[in-house]
Amino acid sequence: MDAWLREFGTDALAFAASATLVAIYYARLLARTRRDATSSIHGLNELARGLWVKHVMANPSKDVMAVQTLRNFIMGASLMATTAAFLILGTLSLTGQAEGIARSWHVSSLYGSSSAGLWILKVLCLLADFIIAFFAFAMAIRLANHVVFMVNVPGPWSHPTLQPEGVAERLNSAGRHFAAGMRAFFFAVPLVFWLFGPVFLVVATAGLVFALHRLDRTASV
Repeated sequence: MDAWLREFGTDALAFAASATLVAIYYARLLARTRRDATSSIHGLNELARGLWVKHVMANPSKDVMAVQTLRNFIMGASLMATTAAFLILGTLSLTGQAEGIARSWHVSSLYGSSSAGLWILKVLCLLADFIIAFFAFAMAIRLANHVVFMVNVPGPWSHPTLQPEGVAERLNSAGRHFAAGMRAFFFAVPLVFWLFGPVFLVVATAGLVFALHRLDRTASV
């Protein structure tokens, strides 16, 4: 046990500290959003998407504009999914060079282990992050494709899901998946820095949390 702590304790402590920083940030973001949904950009975006769907479905002349807007959304999600797929392939290529890269990439770090096994675990965490991003963007494309048809269904509607509120919820679900994919890309930054050592992981996580704090606020907060 003592040997394990000496070898991997610093990396485990750095990972726990980084996870705690992220958890505290999201707990505060959730609490603030519960008080005022529009205090975060995510809540404001959901409100805007809901109002947009109601406006489009109340004005049949807007159907072409709606399809073009959704097409742009799908194209953006497709680009991000393709990028995630390339990053997955690039990350997989690193696993075959664990022994040499683990030592050379760790040379700038004064702490942490240069064990090839631990380095492979770090790469697997990065790989899992990119896989999550890929599936999040793929789900955003899937849901947006549904909305393309739903938003042009004329009323009266035979099913609650086809009403403006139901269509808006489907579009907001696509938006949430897109946001989750982008967050996965953001969290890849600390994971990449972790490859260079545990200190870099903590510093990168602190920088990311500060950046998210700035990005998630609306102009009124």
